[in-house]
Amino acid sequence: MKIAPIFQALEARKRAGNCLGYRFVHTGQHYDARMSGEFLTQLQIPEPDVNFNVGSGTPAEQTAAIMVRYETLLLEQRSDLCVVVGDVTSTMACSIVARKLGVPVAHVEGGIRSGDWTMPEEINRVVTDSITNWFFTTSETANENLRRSGVSNDRIFFVGNTMIDTLLTQMPRLRPPALWDELGLHSGRYLVVTLHRPANVDGEQQLLRLLHAIADGAGGLPVVFPVHPRTAKNLQELRGKIPGLHYVDPQGYLEFNYLVKHARGVITDSGGITEETTVLGVPCLTLRDNTERPETVTIGTNELIGTNPANLGPALARLLGGRWKKGGIPEKWDGKAAVRIVAELERLLLT
Repeated sequence: MKIAPIFQALEARKRAGNCLGYRFVHTGQHYDARMSGEFLTQLQIPEPDVNFNVGSGTPAEQTAAIMVRYETLLLEQRSDLCVVVGDVTSTMACSIVARKLGVPVAHVEGGIRSGDWTMPEEINRVVTDSITNWFFTTSETANENLRRSGVSNDRIFFVGNTMIDTLLTQMPRLRPPALWDELGLHSGRYLVVTLHRPANVDGEQQLLRLLHAIADGAGGLPVVFPVHPRTAKNLQELRGKIPGLHYVDPQGYLEFNYLVKHARGVITDSGGITEETTVLGVPCLTLRDNTERPETVTIGTNELIGTNPANLGPALARLLGGRWKKGGIPEKWDGKAAVRIVAELERLLLT
């Protein structure tokens, strides 16, 4: 979702006679076809020039495999710049390899911080940003985080959010999933749930308490729960035991965001979904105590509910009672972030 608009902007500039080339390296960290391959197809992302196919493994195993294979690639075919996105293991691993070989790094979505060191993503963010040359940021909060860590303004480019570029581009193509008719869903008359963080899904009792609290507070509305692979293994004995809760397979980008757009509200522990609900104007309850995207709370439709199941009832009562905040859209979340990124890349590399 974060790279598709960058490719589109690069291709548009190529058609205009620009000479900035690129190579698409897929590490294979996200190897489930439903979670990765289908997204590439739906978002019309080109086939990778290189795929490391690192697959599953512990964080250390994945990091090591990515680093070894990316180092081999750069030694054989050096690039002028390494562009990394987000906060996954691949982001950190490729940044370290590039910098050790003297290749500068640009980080798309640099500077975001949750302050929660129990999250692997926070470690990835801090390590990556500590060695990044140029930062493409989504918010003024991210800019301030970078400045406080000693990054000078001339290395920070406030461009907006490429996740939102993708959402706005794909909006006309959003389509209902097969389960829409199967479950008898109607716009504004169901809830969507996504859960995958360890604090919520790794302990069966905690997961069970959360799901019961969601079902109890849903006011009879159907609850659609696309089950992340991390969560699926903990749900085997729970399926069918909570009335109104519908466990479904992971959905493609077009189908999932159709569900989000037409939902009465979304309950999640994902950061990216809070950005999409903010732009779509859909109420969002985040089952976390912190967020690396505070603008979705201060400006958007998101609220931090925490991980205590007891907090869900009052929050859902406000939502279903029509007392949820309206929210707004953060600055530069306008669908043009990738165009701004490519313009800066051209300036940095071609002038």
